[in-house]
Amino acid sequence: MTRLFTEKKLVIATHNNGKLIEFRELLAPYGLTLTSAGELGLPEPEETGKDFRENALIKAHASAQASGLPALADDSGLCVKALGGDPGLFSARWAGADKDFGMAMRRVQDALGANKDRSAYFMCVLALVWPDGHEELVEGRCNGTIVWPMRGTKGHGYDPVFQPEGETRTFAEMDGEEKNKLSHRGRALVALTKLFASA
Repeated sequence: MTRLFTEKKLVIATHNNGKLIEFRELLAPYGLTLTSAGELGLPEPEETGKDFRENALIKAHASAQASGLPALADDSGLCVKALGGDPGLFSARWAGADKDFGMAMRRVQDALGANKDRSAYFMCVLALVWPDGHEELVEGRCNGTIVWPMRGTKGHGYDPVFQPEGETRTFAEMDGEEKNKLSHRGRALVALTKLFASA
């Protein structure tokens, strides 16, 4: 059964500061006190899931149990059609231990080579988990194209090479507010906020 979110505090189950900033912008209208797994010094669980949903739940459960607060986890990735959906579930891992997304974007470009099919999409699954184990899951998707060379300095991750459908700019060339209206994470969050009691 669906549960409305009536709490005032929420842990964002991430150690990625770019994601935390994005969530703070997206959730600003709801008057919540947000902290992150990184700020709380919580360990990062091993993401052993077979898909975005399983990984989001692993992260959300770990943060909810460790903090005693409701936790929101996002598992998302860039899926490139000509690469069979890669980097997909391994989008962060393509950036290596140092989280070098410049290298990860070059890997995508090198793998694509001269391939004319540059269609891709960003997928996001959000898992909201309470300390008692209750789960709510929503998802969002944004279709687009891989561009090269990289363009823009805003955003994070693969944003400089992803141009959303119907746009001439990459995510990294957009202000946060513009990006959030189009992004996979923004769309998933619209679905999630229907669970918020104040929505």
